[in-house]
Amino acid sequence: MERSTTVVVVGAGLSGLSAARVLRAQGVDVVVLEARDRVGGRTLNHPIGDGKVVEVGGQWVGPGQERIQSLIKELGLETFDTYGTGKNLFEHGDRLSSYRGAIPRVNPLALVDVQLAMTRLGRMVRTVPTDEPWKAPKATLWDSETVASWTRRHMRTRLGRSLIGLACEAVWAADPADVSLLHFLAYCNSADGLESLISTDGGAQQSRVVGGSQQIAVAMAEELGDIVILGEPVRRIAYGDELIVSGDSITVRAAQAIFAISPALAGRFIYEPALPASRDQLTQRIPNGSVIKCMAIYDEPFWRDAGLSGQLTSDRGPVKVVFDNSPPDGRPGVLLGFLEGNQARELGRWSASERRQCILDCFTRFFGPKAAQARDYVEKIWADDEWTRGCYGAFFPPNTWTAFGDALRAPIGPIHWAGAETATRWMGYMDGAVSSGERAASEVLHDLAR
Repeated sequence: MERSTTVVVVGAGLSGLSAARVLRAQGVDVVVLEARDRVGGRTLNHPIGDGKVVEVGGQWVGPGQERIQSLIKELGLETFDTYGTGKNLFEHGDRLSSYRGAIPRVNPLALVDVQLAMTRLGRMVRTVPTDEPWKAPKATLWDSETVASWTRRHMRTRLGRSLIGLACEAVWAADPADVSLLHFLAYCNSADGLESLISTDGGAQQSRVVGGSQQIAVAMAEELGDIVILGEPVRRIAYGDELIVSGDSITVRAAQAIFAISPALAGRFIYEPALPASRDQLTQRIPNGSVIKCMAIYDEPFWRDAGLSGQLTSDRGPVKVVFDNSPPDGRPGVLLGFLEGNQARELGRWSASERRQCILDCFTRFFGPKAAQARDYVEKIWADDEWTRGCYGAFFPPNTWTAFGDALRAPIGPIHWAGAETATRWMGYMDGAVSSGERAASEVLHDLAR
């Protein structure tokens, strides 16, 4: 099958569909190619009965995320608050404690250590331009070390370093020893600071979408209609005398292209001619994070009756972060646990039954014997997903921003790059995915007008 269009968009996640939506509104002919048999990219709903779902992909929205919030309203969707009533739990070693508010009851010296580190990091964050992190005054120094090396040099308590490490794992699904300090700072600046990234009330985890976050992509795809073609993985891109994007059973000729996928996947196509070295080297150096979302489903959210919010942080693991992920009406009860970084890689090699038992053992340790009696269990190993190969998104290891960062968003001829990783506001989040698609669409409109 052959198609001719003005713009071809590769990827029907939030970014690609947002780009197509902008172009379509301007009267531009568009075709969207998606390798999966569904839309939504890294957002994915999973049915749990009675018309209810849980999200096994990206799910949260929060204050300051203006583009995704606006889109949700435009599409006629609604949000509801993440459950947070009651006491939170914190596990340090073999000790499990409860607390209210944002600060767990731990050694005061560790809390002072964390507060001093957060203050110092906050000052550093404000000096990093989110559109050009490599131009920060100390970019070379900060890009030469990791989050782990910085905490070793500047923090005095083991628990304090562990808490910053937990934040790194929770946000990037990567270990502190893997993440460039410059990337950490740029990412935080794109979201108004680390505290905003890790907070529920008033932060990035404040709200969820009624009906699940994949509904956003589904609603956009329904608006766009038959220009969205599913089950068509792209294999080859020729962009010499003319732009030709070829899949398994379709060839699309276009004037412009937008690739709305992670850099690692974008580097796996065959390009004719080959991409410039800086872009190709960039795609070789930016891996996706490692995360497994695991959910145990119960008849009732029994932890709420015990006065618990369902939110937990642990430095022991392998489950280190837990949320109450129940539907808006609270029935059934759902506990969501994350395996991230090394834990995700290790347990991803286990059998499904072994992994389930491990997760339920962790929930039982946290919430008592009732947690062992799950009526169902749901998980998603994103690194195993052929068309994703890891989540939440890409992260930059040391010496990548300063060496190749300027190739992240720079168009190559008629080829433009989108995806949450390319956002300058809420980098890596659903909000960033939407704004990146809109930015790429604006670039295309500018080129077409010349």
